[in-house]
Amino acid sequence: KVKCRRLTGCSCLCRMHAVGLALEELLVTAQKQDCLTVGIYESAKLLNADPDSVVLCVLAADDADDVALQIHFTLLQSFCCESGLTILRVSGLRRLQQLLGSADANRNQEEHRDLNCMLVTNPQADHCRLQEVGTYCQESRRLDQWVPELVLQER
Repeated sequence: KVKCRRLTGCSCLCRMHAVGLALEELLVTAQKQDCLTVGIYESAKLLNADPDSVVLCVLAADDADDVALQIHFTLLQSFCCESGLTILRVSGLRRLQQLLGSADANRNQEEHRDLNCMLVTNPQADHCRLQEVGTYCQESRRLDQWVPELVLQER
């Protein structure tokens, strides 16, 4: 669970909700602009080939018991930290599926099932939303949260 030490409970929840909406808008916009890399393997390939193009790494999982996934996350987090990339862990895979899963019927459906890792690769992709998410991540790190976390709400 995310702990907000300097904010009251309501302020913290309102802030997290606003950042969650900003993240959703950012991911949808990035996907429309073909600036979203989806999937652990695809993300690792991009990070290896061109880490400078990545502006945000989103790691999503609802099942904390998946050991293999946690190992992948640890490796991706380490690489992103070493490269100075912003990382955000989210829960709410069902919401991500709603947002990103049916956007393009011509895409491989298998790609949409692996929403565990997503990279935003264009700094122009809805810049104000990217800045809002980045600010949240910086604030969380100042509160000793190594990898900021966010819960996406189902609708």
